[in-house]
Amino acid sequence: MELKDKIIIIERKKLGDSRGWFMKVIDGKEEGLPDHTGEIYLTHASGKGQVRGNHYHDKAKEWFTLLQGKAELKLMDMKTKEVISMDLSADEPKTIVIPPGIVHAFLNTEEVPFLLLAYTDELYDPVDTIPYTLY
Repeated sequence: MELKDKIIIIERKKLGDSRGWFMKVIDGKEEGLPDHTGEIYLTHASGKGQVRGNHYHDKAKEWFTLLQGKAELKLMDMKTKEVISMDLSADEPKTIVIPPGIVHAFLNTEEVPFLLLAYTDELYDPVDTIPYTLY
């Protein structure tokens, strides 16, 4: 199975008006959600060239949605060593679901910061965050 077939991309809708915007990132209907709650967190990259991630997990599955800015997401399958990249934009929101065994790194491609919302189905365990440099 190719790397692109192992991840899931879910199109999202951003609803806006004069007050700002609203977007559901996890609505509880996604396939593969666990029976228990993991962790929800935000990641910020301060400017162009900053990288977040550069690691993989043996156990944790993660859901990522870019809320602000633009980024390039690079992924690598640890079993096959296949690498793919995709451009992400908060203007066209998508949730990327990354299973265990996939290295992931987000590169900020603009001068303005990016803001990334993430959910993981496991509680943080430093042993399950294995560094691997893609950028």
